[in-house]
Amino acid sequence: MSHIIHRSLRSTPAVAASAQGAYIFDAQGKQYLDACGGAAVSCLGHAHPDVLAAMHRQIDQLAYAHTGFFTSDTVEQLAEHLTRNAPGDLNYAYFVSGGSEAVETALKLARQYFVEIGQPSRTRFIARQQSYHGNTLGALAVGGNEWRRRQFAPLLIDVIRVSACNEYRDRRADETQQQYTQRLLNELEQAIIDAGPETIIGFCAETVVGATTGATPPTPGYFKGVRNLCDKYGLLYIADEVMCGMGRTGTLHAFEQDDVVPDLVTIAKGLGGGYQPIGAVLASEKIVSALQAGSGLFQHGHTYICHATAASAALAVQQVIERDNLLDAVKRQGDYLQRALRDVLGELPQVGDTRGRGLFAGVELVRDKASKTPFDPALKLHARIKANCMARGLMVYPMGGTIDGQYGDHILIAPPFIITTAQLDFVVETLEQVIREETVRV
Repeated sequence: MSHIIHRSLRSTPAVAASAQGAYIFDAQGKQYLDACGGAAVSCLGHAHPDVLAAMHRQIDQLAYAHTGFFTSDTVEQLAEHLTRNAPGDLNYAYFVSGGSEAVETALKLARQYFVEIGQPSRTRFIARQQSYHGNTLGALAVGGNEWRRRQFAPLLIDVIRVSACNEYRDRRADETQQQYTQRLLNELEQAIIDAGPETIIGFCAETVVGATTGATPPTPGYFKGVRNLCDKYGLLYIADEVMCGMGRTGTLHAFEQDDVVPDLVTIAKGLGGGYQPIGAVLASEKIVSALQAGSGLFQHGHTYICHATAASAALAVQQVIERDNLLDAVKRQGDYLQRALRDVLGELPQVGDTRGRGLFAGVELVRDKASKTPFDPALKLHARIKANCMARGLMVYPMGGTIDGQYGDHILIAPPFIITTAQLDFVVETLEQVIREETVRV
């Protein structure tokens, strides 16, 4: 009997006993190719010797020191590394323990910025439907994942909601891609005007939407339009890159491919690669300088912010990515993966769309390809696919509720940056077999 409150209260998951490279081994010795990085976390795979050595050195020297009394060299070095490699004036970092904490931090930092500059009437955020920003109450509120929000809705702050940027699902047959993009931007601008720009703090969005809809990229020009609207009406642009950032899409930050620079960026999963719990907010010069000139402090904090051991792991992960040119590997292997998914899975009648950027890929399943009709959610197709893949030694990240929180199934793929071509072939071949089997059964 397990005394852990597991994700399912009716079953206990397999016991992970060890891990090496792209594989995890259970207590019986069976190996699983970790083609989703857990949840797009394990960017370097498991047991990387350089990361383990860095953690050992840090623990021997200083495991933890509370930030009410000290900073530490490792945390300062990590901040310097991240801000040096960030575009624009993202010159400051705030370190937390994960993605939800990072989003909470960004929301509070954005609110305090406007208080400090004399605009306290700005109290609301704009965010999108079918999005996800974390499970703490503030992050859950800005998120648009209806299944996750539903029972906690009475506890959540009011957020202005606009349409997601999902070309496969929402672009009309009579629209060009540019017209669809402009329609979304018009909707966002009208929402700002209707609410009153002087009441809005900022717009929060995942650059590439992750687990909620399955690696859904924006249309070209969408985020440039968002950036322009935020500048026009004095809003902050908050980019949530907890899942899609830190090299996952082929550039260190996914928004670099959209030729924009946000005011605040949340990062987490690929930051520390799963070796330690860590997340961060990167903040622009204008935000931090406003606080410096005003109250002189950020009214926020957690016990484990700027944790020295977590920072040592993250710094080592980022140094390995830079040293080994792994962003080039992500681009190369990402191109291979996206092409294989399109050529192999895209031919299946049950696959409506394959999409993504770099080693961040999604496969959306449909009962009817022409009409894009989803499977009945009662079938729990995504759960069946996950179980079948696990039985074959493959870890992928299927989810349901792709379309509206209830209907739709997709599979998220986010392998480590060290993935080989042969391993990617195993991913695609296994998924083809499993999708055929499970969709025939239902």
